[in-house]
Amino acid sequence: MAHILIAEDEMAVRLFVSRALERHGHSIVGVEDGGAAIEALAEDAFDLLLTDIVMPVMDGIALALKVSAEHPKMPILMMTGYSHEMQRAHNLECLIHDVISKPFSLDELCKTVNTILKSQKSQKSLH
Repeated sequence: MAHILIAEDEMAVRLFVSRALERHGHSIVGVEDGGAAIEALAEDAFDLLLTDIVMPVMDGIALALKVSAEHPKMPILMMTGYSHEMQRAHNLECLIHDVISKPFSLDELCKTVNTILKSQKSQKSLH
């Protein structure tokens, strides 16, 4: 079980993703933008950040840059419905673990999250 922070401005998507990951045994904190994500990270430790790219206050790219600087070991998974945003995210490939395109299936999301978490777990056991 992992403690996952979800930053997504669309409430329906945030709830959809939260419920799917909770069904897979993860604990979830969902926030509506990057600014709220920074506040949540100041209050709690998370195993994974799942963030939308396009959000108000602070977008997912700025959030990823800030989180990777302050929490370098935290894996970051980005999601977007905009193809031109995919390229912006891939320019950060040294900081983020993956980008998932909307619309995505729950199965695809859960497999991607589990792959990232397993990768992190195996890296920790090597150190």
